[in-house]
Amino acid sequence: MAYPDDWRPRGRRGESPGRETAAPAPAPTPVPKAAGGGGFLRRAAAVTAGLTAAGAVLGLLRDQSLAHYFGAGAETDAFLVAWTVPEFASTLLIEDAMALILVPAFSRALTRRGAVRALVRSTLPRLLLVMSALAGLLILAAPLLVAALAPGLPDPRLAVDCTRLTATCVLTFALAGYCSAALRAHGSFLPPATIYVAYNIGIIGTIVVLREPFGVRAAAAGVAVGGALMVAVQAPYLVRELRRGPAPHAGPAVDGRLLVLGLIAPVIAFTVSRQSQILIERFLASPLPSGAISHLNYAQKVAQMPMILSLMLCTVSFPVVARAMASGDADGARRRVERDLLLAAVVVLVGASIVIAAAPQIVEVLFQRGAFDASDTSATAAVMRVYALGLLGQTTVGTLVRCYFSAARPLWYPAAAMAAGLAVTAVAGVVGAGLWGAVGIAAANALGITVTAVLMLLGARRQAIPVRIRYLGEGLLRLATAAAWATTAGWLCSVLVTPALLSLAVASVVCAAVFLLFVACAANAPDIPPLTRTASRRLAHARCHGAPHRRDPSTAAEATPVGGDVPLDRRHHG
Repeated sequence: MAYPDDWRPRGRRGESPGRETAAPAPAPTPVPKAAGGGGFLRRAAAVTAGLTAAGAVLGLLRDQSLAHYFGAGAETDAFLVAWTVPEFASTLLIEDAMALILVPAFSRALTRRGAVRALVRSTLPRLLLVMSALAGLLILAAPLLVAALAPGLPDPRLAVDCTRLTATCVLTFALAGYCSAALRAHGSFLPPATIYVAYNIGIIGTIVVLREPFGVRAAAAGVAVGGALMVAVQAPYLVRELRRGPAPHAGPAVDGRLLVLGLIAPVIAFTVSRQSQILIERFLASPLPSGAISHLNYAQKVAQMPMILSLMLCTVSFPVVARAMASGDADGARRRVERDLLLAAVVVLVGASIVIAAAPQIVEVLFQRGAFDASDTSATAAVMRVYALGLLGQTTVGTLVRCYFSAARPLWYPAAAMAAGLAVTAVAGVVGAGLWGAVGIAAANALGITVTAVLMLLGARRQAIPVRIRYLGEGLLRLATAAAWATTAGWLCSVLVTPALLSLAVASVVCAAVFLLFVACAANAPDIPPLTRTASRRLAHARCHGAPHRRDPSTAAEATPVGGDVPLDRRHHG
């Protein structure tokens, strides 16, 4: 399918204010929409939302296939130890580190003639070499890796076989993440949004075809197939973007070593620390009764869906924030981050309310069939409810990290905050696993990420994007209070209504309604971003003690329609 041209930003790629150039930069290929325009972000968010939802549904089908064919026993536990590799690699190479490094780098390169091609030439060959060597090393060291990740497994041989198959994703995920970051920086969001659709189709198809002769190893082989598909759906679009760009010219070269050595270290440290929560969970759960790792995995996959959806807008607007910083518009970047965080909090807290209120019904509807029985449902639901307590912290960390990594050189503070949260997770996990098993491990995860979120919020004021700490803190606290009331109401409905599917539907509607009603009626309720402003205005008459509506008169961005964005270039203001 041809990529529609109206998904691309229009206009000149901006130059930093005050920057002197020997000659005017050539006009890029004309494109229809402004990079930061409200219409562009609305459409980009819409397509990303649709494909993210499709990928999430296919991810559920993937997990349902695992639960149906292999249950929640020793065989699935062995695969999930190997699954740690793609989980870790996807966060490091696609979702966080690669994007946080390369989106700002490509955004800055777009302001210089021919710099994009130079950046690719200086970074892509190194990436291929390093990741190929790393994948080969993981394949050879699979027995040692399994012993380190899950020393309590009764028979590690199956986990070793699966790990060797999943290790190939280190190379394919790196290429997929590189393509995604480059395309997003160019304003091309459709191909990156399709990668998890392709990935999950590859896994599901391989399970269906190969499960009889190979058992759970078929799922591990599916990771290899899905990783290759992630690259295949993006590579043609990136090649086309590079061909459209202007040819390189004589001038300062892009130093790939600077990108690798100067920019990558803080981002890698942050991402590794964040993903290490999974390593701690698997390590602590391996000595527990068979199925504990599976229960943690299924609970986490479902509980994190609200977080994934809440960060969708941040994925779309991160290039906008990076370009705002590149053009010197720190105030515009701040407004964008603050609005994104409040909007993401609304989405994640409504989702968390539903997960906590109706966890048994969710697990029963999604997984209770085949080898996955009622006892597995009960254990997974208990873990899921505890996991959901940390969702606001996960979303806050995912949103605020852009304040630190959108500048020309990332900072070490996020890695330090993440390391502090990881230490809390480890200590609390040792205690919790001994007292409450898998539920205690989930509680340690929620506590650790919440500590990190608080530290990052407190430290954001002194960074390149100085967000308003008190404003955000008060807004998040009031939204969390609304979520508590919504959870209580939804839980009462889930207890009173049967069967499971109807109970889940009623609880979901009640949670969303009570949350929005509380926000509309509460005194000093936070200024909800534009996506929910229409609903808020319809309920404005219900405000009992509402404070005057807050609006920042310094920008027209607050008055833009759904998905609107702050101006990126002060020359275009007013």
